[in-house]
This record gives sequence, C-alpha cells and structure tokens, in this order.
Amino acid sequence: MISRTLTVAWVAACVGLGACSPALDWREVRPAETRLLAMFPCKPVAQTRKLRLAGQMVALNLYACTTAGWTWGLAHADMVDPSLLGAALNELRSAAAANIGSPAAEPLPAQVPGATPHVASARVQLAGRRPDGQAVQMQMALFAHGTRVFQATVLGERAPGEEAAAFFSGLRFLP
Repeated sequence: MISRTLTVAWVAACVGLGACSPALDWREVRPAETRLLAMFPCKPVAQTRKLRLAGQMVALNLYACTTAGWTWGLAHADMVDPSLLGAALNELRSAAAANIGSPAAEPLPAQVPGATPHVASARVQLAGRRPDGQAVQMQMALFAHGTRVFQATVLGERAPGEEAAAFFSGLRFLP
C-alpha cells in the first residue's frame, strides 16, 4: 500500500514539475542493506567495490544509470563507527570535486527525510571537466543514516534542473 501511494505521489510530482519527459522512466530503487527509497529515471546497475574511506577499508555499493545525457548515481557505505561519518562525508565531497577538477563549492544543507542529522551532510553543485576535457556539471547530496554514508549524484554536460530536483526530492528513508 505504501509503495503504491508513493508511486502515485511521485507521478503527480513529476507531472507538476515537468520532470517526467519521455526519456526518463522513473522507478523506485531500494538499495540493499538500507532503508533508503530512491527514485531513478532509468534502471540502475548495482556494483560493489572496496575503497579506503575515512581511514577504513569499506565496501562501497553503487547504483548508477545513464539517460537523457546525464548519469544518475547513488553510493553508500557502512562506516560501522559513527565517529567516522563526518570524515567520510567530507572525503566523498572532496573526491567528487577532484574527479572533475572543480574547486570546492560552498555546501548547502542536505534535506533527506529520515536521514540522521549530521553537520557534514550537504548539497553541492560543481562544475569541471571530464578526463577528455569535456565540460561537466555535477549536483550531489551527501547524507548519513545510522552508520552509513550516502552520496547521490547527477552528472552531465549541463546541469539538469527539474530532473535533478525530482531525483533529490525522491530520496527518503522508510520507517
């Protein structure tokens, strides 16, 4: 019942925002081992890789897809130790900026319903270049829930407006 209600609400929001273009096929995604509900405009592929984050080796779970000229992604990792959340969120933000050669941007507050409040949670907009020199725009939200850190990202040649707003407003934790 909740899923159907959320889907109906999502469709209504898409119509209101104009974000449901024919190229975007919105769907619910519930990343494994989390209570997060995300709305993706394409079917994401899941993969996991090990990396060092906040001095710890962690499994980073990534869900990503590309449509309408944008790449949409959601990554999460369990830091186990809550004292590492701030360092992990800051490292994710710095690494994303460095990956596209963007100067650090002033973070805005991230507002994800049900997320654990954390001073390092942020919404950020970046501009830089891909390795091939092509200009790229990135929007991301960094947030935590329990001992997990999350990074939701939209990346493309130009900054998506309403589409990105729909993606980020579709993030929420289920009770």
